[in-house]
Amino acid sequence: MHRFAVSTAMVAQMGEVPGPEIYWMGHFGEWFPLQINVVLIQGEGQTILINSGPPEDYLSHMNTVWQKELGDKTHISIPPGHAMKEVLAEWGVTPADVDIVVVTPLQAYAIGGIDLFPRAEVCVSRTGWLDLLAPKHFDERRHMAVPDRLLGYLLFDLWPQRRVRLLKDEDEVVPGVRTWWAGTHHRSSLAIEVKTADGLVAISDVAFYYDNLEHNIPLGIGESLEECRNAYARLKRAKRFVSLYDPSTLLRYPGGRVSGEGVSS
Repeated sequence: MHRFAVSTAMVAQMGEVPGPEIYWMGHFGEWFPLQINVVLIQGEGQTILINSGPPEDYLSHMNTVWQKELGDKTHISIPPGHAMKEVLAEWGVTPADVDIVVVTPLQAYAIGGIDLFPRAEVCVSRTGWLDLLAPKHFDERRHMAVPDRLLGYLLFDLWPQRRVRLLKDEDEVVPGVRTWWAGTHHRSSLAIEVKTADGLVAISDVAFYYDNLEHNIPLGIGESLEECRNAYARLKRAKRFVSLYDPSTLLRYPGGRVSGEGVSS
């Protein structure tokens, strides 16, 4: 039996977003808070991080773009004590301890800290990688997915070291930790499933709020309703789910402990 411990912590806040961004065709005129959560998976000799937080040197640009689109209520910030290195320290983990970083989706707020980890393998969706570098339609917001500095780091630093791993649509990161392409939110969106002594834990960006999954409410800022329905049906097979954006995550999982012995955040 695989005995992974799964823990979660908040690394950034996003202010508030319009209701229809979370709930498809619903909650018009309402605003809801979001935050950026990361997940730590430990066990079987592996330390795996799901996402690496936003790039601290890019927050101003991200906020300029988002506030132009959505207004002043939407802005990303890193509260004191919640920078990626500080969160790792609370977990008793150093950047050099991290073996693997799985990124979902390929967006600046998820991939922003990948250059903190001196030896980690970075895993991203092959489908999403192709869409990033060879999209069917030109996307002028590519820089909001992977900023130029980080794209260069991936291509010219990590790639020659064979530290970028492109995940198949059904793949295994290590025995007991699997990924599958979830689509729905972005072409690079994944679901991660972790076998633990407490049952299967699933992690994904395709349900911003737990309501999305638990009440079958499609994600508002999504690219495919069909992919959303398929992803939610599959995610419901897990015993526990971790949303990478819901502010109630640490209420649902006190101290950030999701499964196993965990670590305090």
